[in-house]
Amino acid sequence: MMLRILHVPDCPNVGLLRARLADLGVEIEVTEQVIENVEAADAAGMTGSPTLLVDGLDPFVEPGQAPSISCRLYRDETGNLTGAPSEVQLRAALAASARPAGVVAAATVTAKDCCGPVENTAAAAEGLRTWRARTAPADPAARAVHQAILRAFANSGSPPTEAVLGPLAAAHGATPGSVLTRLHDADVIRLDLDGAIAVAYPFSAVPTRHRVRLGSGVEISAMCAIDALGIPAMLHTDAIIISADPVTDQPVTVTVHTGQYRWNPATAVVFYSHAAGTGPSADCCCNDLNAFTDPTTAGAWMQAHPTVAGELLDAAAAEHLGRHIFGDLLNPAADHPDDITPRVRVGSNSEGHTR
Repeated sequence: MMLRILHVPDCPNVGLLRARLADLGVEIEVTEQVIENVEAADAAGMTGSPTLLVDGLDPFVEPGQAPSISCRLYRDETGNLTGAPSEVQLRAALAASARPAGVVAAATVTAKDCCGPVENTAAAAEGLRTWRARTAPADPAARAVHQAILRAFANSGSPPTEAVLGPLAAAHGATPGSVLTRLHDADVIRLDLDGAIAVAYPFSAVPTRHRVRLGSGVEISAMCAIDALGIPAMLHTDAIIISADPVTDQPVTVTVHTGQYRWNPATAVVFYSHAAGTGPSADCCCNDLNAFTDPTTAGAWMQAHPTVAGELLDAAAAEHLGRHIFGDLLNPAADHPDDITPRVRVGSNSEGHTR
């Protein structure tokens, strides 16, 4: 592993970064490069001083960051601004670089009573095909209104009003109310008691534990961890996803840059409920599809919820699900890939069948 610190002359935060790397107690050679101008920053990959490269990559890059010789600030795992990545973030970045992508050893799952091998991957794939077919309406009026709802969330973080949707529905000889009701009945969206749009998978109109900050700066709530992972793929954008572990409330942060997902902490896993697709997702499973900082906290949650059938997915498998469920949602005419089976599972809850 190669570490390289990029910084401008006399950068006040280089010492802080050096000290935090030293405090890790890891014997890794660290080199430094002084950057004099923006052209050199662009060539070296510096998006502010100091920048740490791990094997040539910046593990802390954020969407929209450009080459820069200005002072760089980082947001630590508690959300506070600091002049260098925290020790927790540095350890996670080094761990992610040191192991093969997408590998979480099943042996690290400590919930012995509820975790075991998962066999029925074919059923899971079939369930996903059904879900995807439902989330991409074929009716022209429903499709037009649905896509307008998704784009409104993406552009503003909020659903559109019926007044905005009226002309779209009218163009197909329908009223917005009738189309919204059809979408609700098909579980494409969910309406609240007043008939307002509360959910349009993957988006939520009310705050959840899954926040997505798009490269545009718009912040959106997602219905679950899998939905959050699918949003960058659906919108073809960089993003930062922050999901709160339901056991510890610690953040699981996923930085998406040019289609690549980087997880912090690197030990994070996602629980996928087998109830997905068995009824309105907002009611039957969304509260259970969460990200956990590691398999230990996930195992504790699974033991505390023994009636919730499901399984743990590692980072790669969770990303895979998000992409394939939502990646083509704004392009329903696209061919749906056949390979939509999650690639790596960590463990399962109960003897229930795989969705």
